[in-house]
Amino acid sequence: MTKYLYDASGKAVGFLRGKYIHELAGKAIGQLQGTHVYKLSGQYIGELDHDMVVDKHLGNLGNIGNPGDPGNPGNPGDPGSRGARSYGYQDVFDKLL
Repeated sequence: MTKYLYDASGKAVGFLRGKYIHELAGKAIGQLQGTHVYKLSGQYIGELDHDMVVDKHLGNLGNIGNPGDPGNPGNPGDPGSRGARSYGYQDVFDKLL
């Protein structure tokens, strides 16, 4: 089952495959280490919370390095909107792009 990621407006913007974050077209754009979200290049971006990538103001957790290209698993489809949601943190998914 595909785990989708959403922006603050509720639009699906990406999905998880293993420890990697992909845009909806399948291109790898990020990686996970626990709940910490990093660009594929290794730069810290934010936290995974409620299926969103958000800034929880934890500071800069450094750079974990580039793991290489995990490949393109393809487009899993668009699940549609889940509706706008706000959990008190800024949506930062766009920093992965």
